[in-house]
Amino acid sequence: MGFEKDKASSSSHVLQIPREDTPLLSKNHQHLSSPSKTFANVFIAIVGAGVLGLPYTFKRTGWVMGALMLFTVAFLTYHCMMLLVYSRRKIESHLKISQISSFGDLGFAVCGPIGRSAVDVMIVLSQAGFCISYLIFIANTLAYCFNYSKTNPNPKVFGFPPKAVYIWSCFPFQLGLNSIPTLTLLAPLSIFADVVELGAMGVVMVKDVMIYVKSSHVLETFGGFSVFFYGLGVAVYAFEGVGMVLPLEAETKDKAKFGKILGFSMALISLLYGAFGVLGYFAFGEDTKDIITTNLGQGLLSSLVQIGLCINLFFTFPLMMNPVYEVVERRFCEGSYCVWIRWIMVLVVTFVALFVPNFADFLSLVGSSVCIILGFVLPALFHLIVFKDELRWHGLACDGAIIVVAAVFSVYGTYSSLLEILFGAKE
Repeated sequence: MGFEKDKASSSSHVLQIPREDTPLLSKNHQHLSSPSKTFANVFIAIVGAGVLGLPYTFKRTGWVMGALMLFTVAFLTYHCMMLLVYSRRKIESHLKISQISSFGDLGFAVCGPIGRSAVDVMIVLSQAGFCISYLIFIANTLAYCFNYSKTNPNPKVFGFPPKAVYIWSCFPFQLGLNSIPTLTLLAPLSIFADVVELGAMGVVMVKDVMIYVKSSHVLETFGGFSVFFYGLGVAVYAFEGVGMVLPLEAETKDKAKFGKILGFSMALISLLYGAFGVLGYFAFGEDTKDIITTNLGQGLLSSLVQIGLCINLFFTFPLMMNPVYEVVERRFCEGSYCVWIRWIMVLVVTFVALFVPNFADFLSLVGSSVCIILGFVLPALFHLIVFKDELRWHGLACDGAIIVVAAVFSVYGTYSSLLEILFGAKE
């Protein structure tokens, strides 16, 4: 097994693990994070664009079913994040080292090259999937703000659909941003992006309440089994951040409190997500759209919110693609910077975004396919391998159940989401 002590160097007892860089997180252990900073880092790592598809998801699943699913996924995500932390602590205490700083490192330590490869593939697919959803959001939102109207429901720009024009308009700028070899200059944009998103969420929720008190809609509580996997995929996508938990725990000053801080953060994010999804659905009922901001109309305030979110996601794109470049450049360029590989990856992401019509449908696909594997199957599998000689029967059963159930849900959820994208009715 990858963490046996005799696999380490006989002279230094240091496990030689192929390393991943973790940009945007300091590796200087002289400056560890306080509880408040750890909370902020967890919040930034988790909260993302997936929240914007929750009201539409609640419309599909019913608001009670959607909320229950959301809170269940939040708890299981927290549980599996802690499984990674426990596995890392066990291996490091066994080898008397402190060199497992990322999910990929843990995969290598537990399962060797196969473990790292499994994590690498899932990270590439999930991060690229996030960026595809960003382009879909940007293009659909800008088209709604500047091109669509009641008198012109099918506009053209230079003879092309507005979505295609806006996606290709982003392309040359993304080539430039993604060519930057270091993210040091882009790091402040991460904070800017989260401030903009939280501000936009606040504005949307206030407007939701104002609209809800003036209207009445027939609201569905449970949408039935047919939409269960759809909602599950979006919920998993919304909480995706498992790849950051090990770097965040490593940067925490009081590691004994990390579990409580992570649990509190996940609980708060769950409540925020639940309130955002419920209020959006309550305000617009069956008229709720896949991107909730397009329900706000085309006034000045709503347009500013939507454009602000587009700017947010535009600058978040290169940050989210960076783990993809780390993996691909490590495997094909011996870790050296390669601009051509980066440009090819941006081109592939752009092409895929052109052919996916619905934002929330794509969130469900990414969540059901790679995010379930990355967030549930691999953490439980690594924990089972590391602790197999110490777990009692209920611990073994718990890890085994997570692996099997999550794998089944991933397969069926991916199939269901693909059918929805290819043949489902478009809202």
